[in-house]
Amino acid sequence: MIKKIFIILVLFTIVLLPSYILKISSTNDSIKVNKVLKDIKIGSTPIKEIELAIFNEPNIGSLIIDKIKLNEELYDINSSNNTVDKHVSIMKESTYPDNSDSLMIIAAHSGRGKVAYFEKLDRLKINDQVKLIYKNKTYTYIIKDIWEEKKDGFINFNRESTKQLILTTCSPKHEGYQLVINSILKESN
Repeated sequence: MIKKIFIILVLFTIVLLPSYILKISSTNDSIKVNKVLKDIKIGSTPIKEIELAIFNEPNIGSLIIDKIKLNEELYDINSSNNTVDKHVSIMKESTYPDNSDSLMIIAAHSGRGKVAYFEKLDRLKINDQVKLIYKNKTYTYIIKDIWEEKKDGFINFNRESTKQLILTTCSPKHEGYQLVINSILKESN
């Protein structure tokens, strides 16, 4: 995250800052840098108006799966960054892990490409661990069940009596199906 911010700031400073004025505002939680750029070309495509908003949507935690070398930031359910086209995505039906009846449902693209965060999800097995960091607390889940079902916009699963984490993506092996991984909370600290 810090590396991304640094690269954006360096690029902005070297290329754009000499030609444009920044409007910087500060809040208690973050610093916001907003600028509307007009008549800029990226490659041969003119961009009439781009709104840059840096630091205004901080992540709320991370999803970490050591076995498949995944460490991806999580964003609030209502954030514009909470989309499978940018990151792993917390589904709107989820309740955060600090709730007593927490149910986190997280989806991401599989296949290939920059946003295919769940490309290797099918390598997970029962009893593997998945970590979710939320509000500086680590929730460790153990995989209990793995299955595929027809992709129809719904996921069918049994609600556990403990905190639960569901991971889902398109099946890498069967077109029209989705891979579903059900895990339950082992510990939190």
